[in-house]
Amino acid sequence: MYWSSDCRVAQVADVISRDRWEQIKKFIHFNDNSNMPANNDGNYDKLFKIRPIIDSLLPKFQRLPQDQMLCIDEQMVPFKGRSSLKQYIPKKPYKWGYKIFVLCDTKGLVHSFNISAGKIDPVPGEPNIGASGNIVLKLAQVICGGLNHLLYFDNWFSSLDLFVALANKGIPALGTVQQSRLQGCSFSIDTDMKKKGRWTFEEKKVVVVNVEIRAVKWFDNRGVIVASTFASAQPVSNVERWDRKSKKKVSIECPNIISLYNKFMGGVDALDALIAYYRIHIRSKKYYHRFFFHFVDMVIVNSWLLYRRDCDSLDVPRKKQKDLLAFRTSVAQALCMQGKDMSRKKRGRPSSDVERDFEKKKHRGPAKAIPTLEVRSDAVGHWPVVESGRQRCKRPNCKGQTVIKCSKCNVHLCLNKNNNCFREFHE
Repeated sequence: MYWSSDCRVAQVADVISRDRWEQIKKFIHFNDNSNMPANNDGNYDKLFKIRPIIDSLLPKFQRLPQDQMLCIDEQMVPFKGRSSLKQYIPKKPYKWGYKIFVLCDTKGLVHSFNISAGKIDPVPGEPNIGASGNIVLKLAQVICGGLNHLLYFDNWFSSLDLFVALANKGIPALGTVQQSRLQGCSFSIDTDMKKKGRWTFEEKKVVVVNVEIRAVKWFDNRGVIVASTFASAQPVSNVERWDRKSKKKVSIECPNIISLYNKFMGGVDALDALIAYYRIHIRSKKYYHRFFFHFVDMVIVNSWLLYRRDCDSLDVPRKKQKDLLAFRTSVAQALCMQGKDMSRKKRGRPSSDVERDFEKKKHRGPAKAIPTLEVRSDAVGHWPVVESGRQRCKRPNCKGQTVIKCSKCNVHLCLNKNNNCFREFHE
């Protein structure tokens, strides 16, 4: 539909033809299939076809500066076809798909990930504490112990052995935990706590291998147990909850450990929400296609979050910062323009005189964004052209007005015997 005459999208159709796009998608590969080990080979890898992409992304994610609060959770790459990698998680927005374990901060910035592809082996040099605990220890390898990083996870990962292993690495942790995994620590059942009323809690302390673990059971609509090696029920804070009897919000006392979990555990959910806004939907049965375009979305979101972090550190007002859609658009425009001569005559039929006249009559819209440094400095197709109207020069710190414009960057720049902003802008 991007190339159809009824709903043509110039930003796509002018950059690449339909047949070329279909051909690229058909033949795109990321590894040499002739080198793939056989199924009965000990070196067989289910993710062989996408392994170079994974090996390229992980070091870049792991080098990103980390916030204090980090969390680990599951993420789904949507897919409902037949695949040995496909899994089902009923509580996720996309219930069917490929599962990825993600380490990120509270805003969704990814620092590491691991694709679920079967058996999860223990990390070399670390204790074998089960599949769920092993994956946390594997992702936590990029966390530097002793730097006051705090790690959050849910009850699928939690166990006393995991809390002890992380404490020995110098990583304090907090997470919900199942009662069956709290050996030697029992709480009242939900029916007994319900009689005491909503928003009651109990606190217990467990010492395992010289590591003190505090667990709190909080009863809201149902009972939930949260354990931690650095937090406890105190200090108690006041929060608002909806009371069904009085039909209004009431102020209640909430344990500190519960407040911390609710505040800092939603990093992967925030990442999923940002990806879902403008997800690349590609109909393909090939699993490496699904992973590749999912990683494109993940990288764009990561880049945007880093952009927002840099803007905040430079005190740039939020109104002047690009939102996610504008950021994706600027990245796409830069990639389409880089290394190309935009002044060359385009293929296809020229537009009619009526269409050209209609374009001239359009009202002038907002000023276009200045191209990125990669586009300005690629030395391809940057030709000075003379415009009928005079505008201010777009080079920073220049207040001159000129009729010279760059044919590719589409910005006015001084080019005379006194100022050569055109050259300085493209260096």
